[in-house]
Amino acid sequence: METSDGTAMDFSGVRAEFRLPAQFPAAALAEAEQAVADRQFGDHEDATGLPLVTIDPPGSKDLDQALFVETRPNGFRLHYAIADLGTFVQPDGALDAEVRRRGQTIYLPDGNVPLHPPVLSEGAASLLPGQVCPSALWTVDLDADGEPTQIRVRRALVRSTAQFDYDGVQATIDAGNPHPSIAALPALGRLRREHAVRRGAVELQLPEQEVASDGNGGWMLTLRPRNNVDAWNAEMSLLTGMSAASLMIEAGIGVLRTLPEPDDGAVEWLRRSARSLGITWPKLISVAEVLAGLEPRSPESLALYMDATRLLRGAGYTAFDGTLPELTTHAGVGAAYAHVTAPLRRLVDRFGAEICLAVSAGKPVPDWVRAVLPSLPGLMGGSDSLASKVDKACLDQAESWVLADRVGHEFDAVVLRAEASAAEVFLAEPPVIAKCTGENLPEGGRIRVRLLDADTVKRKVSFERVENQ
Repeated sequence: METSDGTAMDFSGVRAEFRLPAQFPAAALAEAEQAVADRQFGDHEDATGLPLVTIDPPGSKDLDQALFVETRPNGFRLHYAIADLGTFVQPDGALDAEVRRRGQTIYLPDGNVPLHPPVLSEGAASLLPGQVCPSALWTVDLDADGEPTQIRVRRALVRSTAQFDYDGVQATIDAGNPHPSIAALPALGRLRREHAVRRGAVELQLPEQEVASDGNGGWMLTLRPRNNVDAWNAEMSLLTGMSAASLMIEAGIGVLRTLPEPDDGAVEWLRRSARSLGITWPKLISVAEVLAGLEPRSPESLALYMDATRLLRGAGYTAFDGTLPELTTHAGVGAAYAHVTAPLRRLVDRFGAEICLAVSAGKPVPDWVRAVLPSLPGLMGGSDSLASKVDKACLDQAESWVLADRVGHEFDAVVLRAEASAAEVFLAEPPVIAKCTGENLPEGGRIRVRLLDADTVKRKVSFERVENQ
């Protein structure tokens, strides 16, 4: 499909602008294919009897995690299998070099730019149902309150028994007939959410925009709903990442995801914002508690969530070997945390897994891992920045396409963040977040806006407030 000026309605312009690779080097592909052909699992225990399942967006093929949650007489046991890329990627080989250059999978509406060749990421290394796969298998025992009491990770062969999506799992839970492997997920998930709020974890329930095919060669904007299963499943991943961080800190070697605590001035600024929005915030209540208690769909809540994004700026990666860094925690998580649960899609997770596997087994961390550690923060920081820019460019492009023939039209909007004579506004239909000009724009208020321009070349849209008649 093409725009009115004959330009193809695809994201090739974004790919070109950010110089995204179209294919893997021949040597890297050959290594991946050879690794699949030569794979041996002699150092993996057999855990194929565990009834693991996966929960991912519909149609996903790069499946990093599979889980099984058990209820025990004194609490819970979480089995969490993570794709084992260390089995396939030869250290310092051609594939390793290319994966380090990419840093992470870049997702675009018309297809991703994968971190690993599809023969691995959507094939032999993916935890697809019915397929025997190598994994880093985490076993976390928790007491009746949902607090970890014992952590273990080892290499194991696993076989997922089913592939689910969030809405499907939510429907079975709501109907009272969940799959046995995740029947205990709601109970453990709720406990972990309660712990997160007590830790001070900051969760912003802002609408998540997505670009999807309209079925006719064009594109449409949608909002991805986040249901309870989504939140509970995320808690299992966070629990595993926190467990990994605890192993790293105890061993004195690792790479953590870190974020400094916001200063008192930032929190007080957020309190003033809450007051201006009419949101009650008792003096002794934490940021996490007040955000968790909001009604996510109210305009005032959306505005405060947007303001609270300022508290989460400055996240990075901190590598250490021998001496613990001054900062070991992530303020948004409310604890020490490490990325280990998405190695198909994120470079740092493979190295984090190798560290945890060695520490858990009482073995030295491999020298090749130690050699790469100092460079990981820079590699991940660069790829995070690129992924963020590409994501924004794709959203901006889709917004301009969707609105191109609606210049002059009026829409209902919520003011998310106001500054002087401009603001960021959220339109519910179509779901757009954009800049708007006007006087006395009320943060958290509902206003009427008019579309002034939708430039599909510059990927920009602009609105103005429609003054009350």
